Amino acid sequence: MTVVGPRFVFVTGGVVSSVGKGIAAASIGALLLARGFSARLKKLEPYINVDPGTINPYKHGEVYVTDDGGETDLDMGHYERFTGIPTRAIDLLTTGKVYSSVIARERKGDYLGSDIQVVPHITDEIKRCVLSAVEGVDFVICEVGGTVGDIESLPFLEAIRQLRNDLGPQRSVNVHLTLLPYIASANELKTKPSQHSVRELLRTGIQPEFLICRSSHGFEGETRKKLSLFCNIPEPHIVDAPDENWIYQIPLNFHKSDLDGALCRYFSLSCQKVDLKKWEELVTRFQSSRNTVRLGVFGKYAHFLEAYKSLQEAIVHAGGAQGTKVEVQWVETEDEACVQAALPEVHAMIVPGGFGSRGIPGKLRAIQYARENKIPFLGICLGMQLAIIEAARHLLGLPDASSTEFGETPEPVIALMTEWMQGEQLQRRTACGNLGGTMRLGAYPCVVRPNSKLAGVYDGKKEISERHRHRYEVNSTYLERLEKVGLCFSGWSPDGDLPEAVEYTDHPWFLAVQYHPEFKSRPFAPHPLFVHLVQAALRKKKGAQ
Repeated sequence: MTVVGPRFVFVTGGVVSSVGKGIAAASIGALLLARGFSARLKKLEPYINVDPGTINPYKHGEVYVTDDGGETDLDMGHYERFTGIPTRAIDLLTTGKVYSSVIARERKGDYLGSDIQVVPHITDEIKRCVLSAVEGVDFVICEVGGTVGDIESLPFLEAIRQLRNDLGPQRSVNVHLTLLPYIASANELKTKPSQHSVRELLRTGIQPEFLICRSSHGFEGETRKKLSLFCNIPEPHIVDAPDENWIYQIPLNFHKSDLDGALCRYFSLSCQKVDLKKWEELVTRFQSSRNTVRLGVFGKYAHFLEAYKSLQEAIVHAGGAQGTKVEVQWVETEDEACVQAALPEVHAMIVPGGFGSRGIPGKLRAIQYARENKIPFLGICLGMQLAIIEAARHLLGLPDASSTEFGETPEPVIALMTEWMQGEQLQRRTACGNLGGTMRLGAYPCVVRPNSKLAGVYDGKKEISERHRHRYEVNSTYLERLEKVGLCFSGWSPDGDLPEAVEYTDHPWFLAVQYHPEFKSRPFAPHPLFVHLVQAALRKKKGAQ
């Protein structure tokens, strides 16, 4: 039988949340790419928010930004890092997006007087979005957020149940991810939670064809047989997924369990021999570090590192590429005593992005210390804005210099920009607009000043493209005075209105950028800003010895 259109792999999760569905979906994508297929990855997220842009990072982790300006789930970052395939705003579908679309169409009369129901109207909208914008690819890997049994997940599960009937087994497969808890007193992995999770999935009408089991210990033998018997899944389709220190080991583990081969056989596909040499070399590099440096990250979410997931991975990429283990010291900037204690201990510093006034004095203290003591420094988004404020206060002699984001100030060196150009289109925003609408989001070009540190980082490129997520900009009325005290604005928007990067000419390595370079770092292509920061940290460590 000739199959027309992409094949769909639906990934669900059970037993507990945060079981690793995003990494599993990304790993499946990486393996299918390694076998010569093309793929896209999508996320179905049950929360009612339209997107995660206004969710507290403590609740849901970082907001990952796509090139086209989508504020998306952090799992989209895993998809890009594992596959190298850029995600799009439309690749994240939330309950809020679904209901907004259906209600808008109902108001226009598109349903011809029907009373709007979850089935078929909500589920039809979910199916439409899953099937849209996937032309020309061999596989679509679609992760369903949440945990099987959650009330809010039910419309999405019903939609993929229907899609199974619409597409048929030749074009769809269900992969379920569960947890096998280890009971130390019995020295045993328990399968009962996974059995119940599969039964809960069966209640929605979905029989998974594959079962991936997370555990602290690997399993074989009787455990596999028991899972096969009670979950009604063939033994070769049950994948052992033990915990790993390095997430980039997981595609290799899945391949060792023959997950990619079994998927190909399920779809009756002939495929080229898989080549995972680059993955093997990557893991070897990461695990055989020759050097060690300490990097201080001064932020306000230091107790919840999911808020800095892409930053974490970018640091790992940069260190691994140079055979260097980067020991990250996460410093909570609300605790100024903690900040002060950490400053002499690190070889380099990062002040990452963020919103709001919490922890600002601690971040400013870290920036001042890095400037005065010649510590390699990278400021990201808010980190750049605070570098400007620190310079204005301590070099320009403006103690009240601040950002209008933090309240009224007589010296607004950072302020809300009301309009800017995106390509040939003028964008406008107001302080009273909705939160997403007031931000500069997505990929924007940046013109690089020749012979600057920034130009050296980007190998002399005249123009780069980076992803943004911020509301406030450098107030242009202060630029000339800031340059006179040693700041060099080395990156600009193409129209010359918006500073994108700043550095000190008399500092060994001090760079701050308005954009988020961490969103474009990949394990096989580390972002050069982090690579150069690690190199500067190594030089600082060597010089201090």
